Amino acid sequence: TMNKRKLYYMLSPSLRRVVRRIYYLPIDIFESVTGKRDAITPPRGKIFIGSGDFLMQGERLLDILTQHGGLMPSHRVLDVGSGIGRVAIPLTKYLDAKGSYEGFDIVKAGVEWCQRRITPLHPNFQFRHIALKNDLYNLSTTAEARNFAFPYSDGEFDLVFLFSVFTHMLPEDVDNYLNQIERVLKKGGICLATFFIHNEESQRLMAGNKGLQFNHDRGHYLLLDPRVKEANVAFKEPYLLQLFEKNKLAVERIYYGFWPGRDKNNCIDFQDTVVLKKQK
Repeated sequence: TMNKRKLYYMLSPSLRRVVRRIYYLPIDIFESVTGKRDAITPPRGKIFIGSGDFLMQGERLLDILTQHGGLMPSHRVLDVGSGIGRVAIPLTKYLDAKGSYEGFDIVKAGVEWCQRRITPLHPNFQFRHIALKNDLYNLSTTAEARNFAFPYSDGEFDLVFLFSVFTHMLPEDVDNYLNQIERVLKKGGICLATFFIHNEESQRLMAGNKGLQFNHDRGHYLLLDPRVKEANVAFKEPYLLQLFEKNKLAVERIYYGFWPGRDKNNCIDFQDTVVLKKQK
């Protein structure tokens, strides 16, 4: 898988999506013809995030939000990095008439799919495309995440969540996003986000494991692949804690993931899950 990953990262973001469309075309045609896929589930060839069963992953992430993020059906939520609706789809069955969803993503094709397929059936679900530069997903712009102001009002959301977003961002960008998250959260609101957290334990486990190897130390953070910097980024724990404090977000809980080789049965996810609370 590491070799496949390296090959994949050598392609441009747009070429990666073309390769995926071609690879999954036979099964996508089959599922379309046999009616195995419902109207709001994207074909496999269009999915550009995560691995494994798309719908099962979405349900699993919804479970994390309800069990560990305190998500309620009446909440107003913000999905940073909404992709092609992986969490939005299960949320359409969970949020009630008082609840509402906003999502944004840097990959236009994913946002357009959600706008076309989800919003007409669920008008309380809104999606926006934000053109920001990212080594892994978008090279067609020079606009940077470190300068981006979220297009939402102060104190608007009960819950903000980011699955596998900060794992593809560099320190200044993460700092700005945390600042924006604190701004758009209600007092006492929750942010649930996943990271690769580098500490003594993960370093020790990583050394004896064939999985992800963050071997390129850049000070506050480490890279998996220096050619595609934002492909996978691990942050050193003391630095992350400092960033949370700076942005007035209190750490409620950290659930360490199984990515470096921890026992899967004792983890809630592959990545490290951090629950933050906006300080009053």
